[in-house]
Amino acid sequence: MNPTYDFSGQVAFVTGASSGMGLATARAVAASGAAVTLADINEDGVNAAANQLANEGHQVLALVCDVTDEDQVAAAVDRTVETFGRLDMAYNNAGIMPPPTDAADESAEQFDRVQAINLRGIRASVKHELRHMRGQGSGAIVNCSSLGGLVGNPARAAYHATKDGVIGLTKSAALEYGSRGVRISTVCPGTTSTPMVDAMVEGGELDRSQAEAGQAIDRLGTADEIAQAVLRLCSDGASYVTGIGLPVDGGCTAR
Repeated sequence: MNPTYDFSGQVAFVTGASSGMGLATARAVAASGAAVTLADINEDGVNAAANQLANEGHQVLALVCDVTDEDQVAAAVDRTVETFGRLDMAYNNAGIMPPPTDAADESAEQFDRVQAINLRGIRASVKHELRHMRGQGSGAIVNCSSLGGLVGNPARAAYHATKDGVIGLTKSAALEYGSRGVRISTVCPGTTSTPMVDAMVEGGELDRSQAEAGQAIDRLGTADEIAQAVLRLCSDGASYVTGIGLPVDGGCTAR
């Protein structure tokens, strides 16, 4: 049984919200009483997700947003505040996993694309979320890193570089804003059953049985389990927690 949270009267902003961990978090935040903006580059997907939540009686806003474009990120955060009046929490989740590539062969174009989404996109999101939260003197931001921000993996140099960078960005911003009432942390999901991971399995990039065997808990994580970690970090139950990279990995990093 998951714990319950009361986010009534609060406002959340979630990127990469059309599916997977982003959608699970948006749904969980909405179920806890918050108004929530779902931002995603996938227009059809984000509109469908928002419509479903709205039909369930939740306050939602769907926005098309490419996180590699800082102007779009700024506009999405501003629109959230214009619509709902404030910003209390954010989950910066948008990210991609490139195909496995030998580090000696990886193109600059692939590296730059991964960095633009996974790291620069989170940097832009944090920047514009903080611009609103610092005026309030309150807020909680959770960034999505990865198990790949804590350990290495062959043929994934670009991905791991960005996810490690997210942790560094989080720590620095957390130190800067802790005294201003804003907490900033990171979740580091292990291999989690999401559309992205399912596509990797189907494409032969990931062996599901091997991934499961690498966990102390012999299964993949679920998007809902990541969402619960995000909600905990955003809640008053984590009021003395900031600047961390929280593994949510079934015990993989304990090995």
